[in-house]
Amino acid sequence: MLVLEYKVKGKQEQYRAIDEAIRTTQFIRNKAIRYWMDAPREQKVDKIALNNYSTALRKEFGFVKELNSMACQAATERAWLSIARFYDNCKTKKSGKKGFPRFQKDNRSVEYKTSGWSLHPTKRRIFFTDKKGIGEVRLLGKWDIQTYPTKLIKRVRLVRKGDGYYCQFAVDVDIKSEQRTGNGELGLDVGLEFFYSDSNGHHEENPRFLRKAEKVIKHAQRQIYKKEKGKNQRRIARQRYARKHLKVSRQRNEHSKRLGRCVCKVNALVAYVDAKRRAAG
Repeated sequence: MLVLEYKVKGKQEQYRAIDEAIRTTQFIRNKAIRYWMDAPREQKVDKIALNNYSTALRKEFGFVKELNSMACQAATERAWLSIARFYDNCKTKKSGKKGFPRFQKDNRSVEYKTSGWSLHPTKRRIFFTDKKGIGEVRLLGKWDIQTYPTKLIKRVRLVRKGDGYYCQFAVDVDIKSEQRTGNGELGLDVGLEFFYSDSNGHHEENPRFLRKAEKVIKHAQRQIYKKEKGKNQRRIARQRYARKHLKVSRQRNEHSKRLGRCVCKVNALVAYVDAKRRAAG
C-alpha cells in the first residue's frame, strides 16, 4: 500500500466543513466505544456489529447522516481496532497496561473509502459528495497520483495538521524495492546516546532536533497562556505552537528515512536489535 499526501487548498467555509466531518468521526468512534462498553456479556460486539451500529447512528442523528456512510463505517473500524488490540494484549498476557480503549478528545482526521469523493479528470482537484459541504478543493503537491487508476485508490483521508489541511491517498500497488549496491552485512543497535551504533564500530550522532528547538517551542507555549481563552489570538498562538512541533516531527522523520535508505542500499543484509525483547529480557 502506497500513501501519497497532498496539501489541500480551499476556502474558510470548506475548512470549517472539514472540521465538522472530523468532529463527526470522533463522535461516531466514541459512541461505538460506549456501545461496546455498555453491551451485556451475552451480546457479541464485533466489527460487523459496530458497522451496523453506525447505521443506527445515521438514523438517530442528522449530522451523522450528513457524513458519507462508508466514512461512518471507517470511524467504527477505528473503534474496533482499539478494541481488538485490547483483546490481543489480554490473550497474549502482555505485561503492564493492556491498552483499554479510551474516548478520543482531539481527533484530527476523517477517512473515506471508495465512495463519498470523486477526482477531477486532471486529478489536481477532489470533490467530496456527501452533505458536509466540503465540496471541491485543490490538491497541491508533486506526487504522481495521476499515473494510478482511480479504482486502485482504496482510502482517502483528510488530515488536519499544524500548518493546514492535507489529503492522503492510500493506493493499492506493489512497492518496488531499489537495487542494493553492496553485498555487506551490518548489525544496528539503536540507543539514546547515539542515533545508532553498527557492528563496524561506527556511531551515528543523535541530531537532537527537539533539544535544538526547545527554546522557541517553550516560548510559543508561553504565548498561549498569555491569551484569553476563547479568543482568536489564543487560537492563532496554539496553531503557531503546533507548527513548531510539526517541524521537529518532520525533521526526525526525514532524517531517519534518509539514513535508513543509505544503510539498506549499501548492505545486502541489515539486522537490528529488537528494543522490546531487550527490555523484556
